[in-house]
Amino acid sequence: MSNEHTSKAFDTDLQDLTSKVSEMGGLAERVIADAIQALTRRDADLAKRVVQTDPAIDALQQDIEEKAILTIARRQPMAVDLREIVAALRVSNDLERIGDLAKNIGKRVSALEGDFYPNKLLRGVEHMASLVLGQLKQVLDAYAGRDLDSALAVWKGDEEIDAMCTSLFRELLTYMMEDPRNITFCIHLMFCAKNIERMGDHATNIAETVHYMIEGRPIADQRPKGDTTAFAKAAMT
Repeated sequence: MSNEHTSKAFDTDLQDLTSKVSEMGGLAERVIADAIQALTRRDADLAKRVVQTDPAIDALQQDIEEKAILTIARRQPMAVDLREIVAALRVSNDLERIGDLAKNIGKRVSALEGDFYPNKLLRGVEHMASLVLGQLKQVLDAYAGRDLDSALAVWKGDEEIDAMCTSLFRELLTYMMEDPRNITFCIHLMFCAKNIERMGDHATNIAETVHYMIEGRPIADQRPKGDTTAFAKAAMT
């Protein structure tokens, strides 16, 4: 009877952790969408709300961490049960970083006010963010549904995001060389694009966590990274 009670108590703890990760994931998805909308529409109020949402994401991450440590101490889980808790910790850490990256984009919106906005470049950033948001939604669904194939599809898709980032950097460098008045805008946009690319990396991290949680081992293959071109390297190509 004691074992049954312990098992039920652990299940409750795990459901609570999963629920908090899901809530955190929903917030992370929202701040990405809002940050990009604020950027493309030059919406300073929306950008401010993105920045103000970050403490709520941080607080959830802290709640998950405390709950996970307490559950390990109380229940002393083994094997797959322990991996479930470790996975919640890892996913929450990646979501917290995604929140920080969205906040960074939000902070740049006010700095871009009044600058020249080439629509083609903004569409490129928007498309890249849309792809990352799709990857994040898919991998969070894969985590919730313990869907290994879906998680691996996200893992393999990281290269496409890297390639888009590299292409955008090259376009931005061209604009800067054509007219020095574009430099400030383009540099800010470069940092926004890099933040989005890093969000993609965190979605890939979550895919690796799903694999570890289900299979009990890391992915054996090397991560399919694209060319994460630095500014200086892009200028030479």
